[in-house]
Amino acid sequence: MHTEPAPLFPEITKQIEALDLYSIPEDRKVALQPLIEYIQQKATEKQQIRLNFICTHNSRRSHLSQVWAQTLAYHYNLKNVYCYSGGTEATALFPKIADTLTLSGFQIKTLSGDGNPVYAIKYADNAHPILGFSKVMDDDFNPKSEFAAIMTCNSANEACPFVPGAEKRIPITYEDPKEFDNTPQQDEKYLERSLQIATELSYVFSQINL
Repeated sequence: MHTEPAPLFPEITKQIEALDLYSIPEDRKVALQPLIEYIQQKATEKQQIRLNFICTHNSRRSHLSQVWAQTLAYHYNLKNVYCYSGGTEATALFPKIADTLTLSGFQIKTLSGDGNPVYAIKYADNAHPILGFSKVMDDDFNPKSEFAAIMTCNSANEACPFVPGAEKRIPITYEDPKEFDNTPQQDEKYLERSLQIATELSYVFSQINL
């Protein structure tokens, strides 16, 4: 018997319930299947599930993926899920990512404001906040072994055919919303990418048998 977690913030729950999982194309479901199988195997064996989402600069797509994965694991009541993110180089979490997540109901607090700010990202009153900041994929903050490396951009996928310590390397790449920076479409495209990632990861966690 599984104890229901304390609820997500209402705005996030509303956003998740509005996601259309039937809109996911079949080729994307094929790309997501290895991640489903990895998580299911770990859940079945009652092992910790570590997911490290990797992109070139660890500034946009990898953070959206980390935050939504951790939130959706909580939403679907899947225990022992620990989500991380990293890059082939460290830059900074792009501020528009924090703005976009705030629009979906996340509560975000800036803990430090230097060139690589650290954000506390909360999705539920009683859940530990996610710490969002840019780092390389093998940073000491991230796991060294027994994790899946999910490659969220083509450049990192091509540059890193081998991820040290990863049990499984899974390419699930997304278009970069950075292309729309400083354009009238910027807000729309960042939200669109965030919700695409949320939709696909909601599908992933909805497939896991507890």
